[in-house]
Amino acid sequence: MNHDTFLLKRLWQHLSAPIDVWLFYTMLVIYVMSLFLLYSADGHDFGQLEQKTIHTILGFVILWFVAQMPPQILSNFALPVYLLGMALLLCVEFFGITVNGSTRWLNLGLIRIQPSEIMKIALPMMIAWYFQKYELSLRWYHYLCAFILIVIPVALILKQPDLGTATLIMASGIFVVFFAGLPWKAIFTATVGFIAATPIIWLYGMHDYQRTRVLMLIDPTQDRLGSGYHILQSMTAIGSGGFWGKGWLGGSQTHLDYIPEATTDFIFAVFGEEFGLIGNLLLLAAYFLILARGLYISYRAPTLYSRTLAGAFTMTFFCYTFVNMGMVSGILPVVGVPLPLVSYGGTATLSVMVMLAMIMGISNQQRIKK
Repeated sequence: MNHDTFLLKRLWQHLSAPIDVWLFYTMLVIYVMSLFLLYSADGHDFGQLEQKTIHTILGFVILWFVAQMPPQILSNFALPVYLLGMALLLCVEFFGITVNGSTRWLNLGLIRIQPSEIMKIALPMMIAWYFQKYELSLRWYHYLCAFILIVIPVALILKQPDLGTATLIMASGIFVVFFAGLPWKAIFTATVGFIAATPIIWLYGMHDYQRTRVLMLIDPTQDRLGSGYHILQSMTAIGSGGFWGKGWLGGSQTHLDYIPEATTDFIFAVFGEEFGLIGNLLLLAAYFLILARGLYISYRAPTLYSRTLAGAFTMTFFCYTFVNMGMVSGILPVVGVPLPLVSYGGTATLSVMVMLAMIMGISNQQRIKK
């Protein structure tokens, strides 16, 4: 069997392989639940519901195609996608659309995109590809170069300003570095250095509104109708749901418009009010299943690229979920982070589904290896 025939056989095996049923059906359950939730959060209007349906159907089509592609073939796109993401971030700097004081979007005519969402995928792919390239000769300066590749797009996102997304995208890159075998000594040194630099970051690295959000986390009652309003209303909604919740379409906080950004960043407060503690636990169980399955796939991955990428995407998904639920519950500062697969938002939905699709592709790779 010649080389070309072997590659064709491998490609056919991937194209004919079923996608990972654990991830797929868990995603499907969360998506169906999100449709009912979005209808309630949007005041019984079908507008955003229709848009999310279009985004998600497109997402599942992309998911199927991406999940069938061998990870090593997708690794060839790591550098071009990273450079595209960088170019789009630079375009935001000069031609971006400003909404609520932040310049994060680009108008491409037919659609409006948020380039930082592309970097959720591009950055981990780039760092994983970089480490695979030097897998047999890794030195300390390779880790330094990886951190530089992480810092450049993060700095551009911080300028928008978008501290929450910048922090989580930086974390996605650092997860790859960690799974690539970063020495514990370096991790300890970096942690101590970050803690020591915290006062400098507080004084010179944060905007006034970002410092205010941290202070409101400590005591949101300082400004009930201003900076503390989001936290207080979301906590009130979740608490009023009790154990069983008020029932679908029964949330008074939601339908009296007390919950801000009810269809995006604070949709978990709507869920907590209407479905209560039992509903929250079921949603957490679904997210935990995705987390556990993703880490298992990463553990079983046959190559450095597959292992680091699956681990990084899984932990990134976990971080976005934890940060959103944490800020809505009042245990983390308010940042603009949507709840994965649930919140309204086309670019965010597609980026998460592409990440999970690539994890599914790595799972397919494991089955074919057998």
